[in-house]
Amino acid sequence: MLPNFRREKRAYTSGLAPVAGCDEAGVAPLAGPVVAAAVILDPKRVPKGLDDSKRLTAERREELFTEICATAEIAVAFAPPARIDRDNIFRARMWALAQAVRALPLRPALVYVDGPHRPPLAEDFCAVETLVNGDALCASIAAASIVAKVTRDRLMCRLGETFPDYGFERHKGYGTELHIAALSRHGPTPHHRTSFQPVVASRAVEAVED
Repeated sequence: MLPNFRREKRAYTSGLAPVAGCDEAGVAPLAGPVVAAAVILDPKRVPKGLDDSKRLTAERREELFTEICATAEIAVAFAPPARIDRDNIFRARMWALAQAVRALPLRPALVYVDGPHRPPLAEDFCAVETLVNGDALCASIAAASIVAKVTRDRLMCRLGETFPDYGFERHKGYGTELHIAALSRHGPTPHHRTSFQPVVASRAVEAVED
């Protein structure tokens, strides 16, 4: 069963408009930012086939990304590794989600958020509803998950060109065997999260070798 637009329709019927969804990509990787996206879908032009970005192929995500950008209001925010290391991953994620919602061209009356936690948005800014597994239930959150995932993947591919020894274009910063091996050989880049244990371990090895 695909995510649907029923929640948004009920909100619009009750007078809440516009309605947004937000989600993020890149919580678990060892490198790169957390990318959060907020999306206000046009009720008359909801793209067909929206789904949790993790259940879509890369090609299908790109297709839907193009359609979402052409028909919806979107905003994206980045929590860089320095913020993640300073604040911890949870706070950085929540900050990025709130930043994305605030950056929307239209101020939403209601925002649906993937997961059980509310981002730091003032109650008088907009109403917030959290949805566990929201990217599999709510069309607006699914759209945000696609925008966040495609944006982050493109960024990591560009980092792969800048740092060809790490294979970022292949693993997108996740802790694969290829990535761990590159960290062991070359140490961390400026885009690694120095508070994450495999990166800490690679720096320790680097210090011993020095």
